[in-house]
Amino acid sequence: MGYNKKIEKGMINLQRPILIGITGGTGSGKSTVAQEIFNSLPEKNIVIIEQDSYYKDQSHLTFEERIKTNYDHPLAFDNDLLIKHLKDLLEGKPIEKPIYDFEAHNRKKETVRVEPKDIIILEGILILDDERIRNLLDIKIFVDTDADIRIIRRITRDIKERGRTLESVIEQYLTTVRPAHMQFIEPSKKYADIIIPEGGYNKVAIDLMVTKIKSIIMQKQK
Repeated sequence: MGYNKKIEKGMINLQRPILIGITGGTGSGKSTVAQEIFNSLPEKNIVIIEQDSYYKDQSHLTFEERIKTNYDHPLAFDNDLLIKHLKDLLEGKPIEKPIYDFEAHNRKKETVRVEPKDIIILEGILILDDERIRNLLDIKIFVDTDADIRIIRRITRDIKERGRTLESVIEQYLTTVRPAHMQFIEPSKKYADIIIPEGGYNKVAIDLMVTKIKSIIMQKQK
């Protein structure tokens, strides 16, 4: 169903922030799509919430135990806190977003204050797996990218940004990332309103989304 029809039928509530979910496999380009949309709109109107920020606190575990965490499994996420924060933002309340340290494999003590905006983008690999999150989303986007491209991006990111070795990234991909993708992420594609192929490079799709979001903002401001 088109967005205008959703608005006409009351399926998108223009009286509160619009929550857009952007998902896809690891390395699919979902973060790039989210950032491209963010950069195309005034900062006063939009904010990004990363599901990665909501990995569970693991302070009760030793470092050796924490490094065994399967970050691609739904149980790794503190979705209860994420849902509470999303509801707060939708009600116009600020939140204290967690910060996750991927080298320490644990949540930091510090948080980031996030103010509610007209458009809230939630991006993450498993946001469509949880029905409670799906029910909060006004627009659901799945970024669909070939597996070989995704693994190359994952290797590059984890080595440069998360202090991992090549061997550890490949082992993690084979033992947890790929199986979790096939079990949880790929099946969630059926819930998407829009599927964007080759995320991050599909400028036409991104431009269309930006145009639609600007239209929604204009309708909210009437």
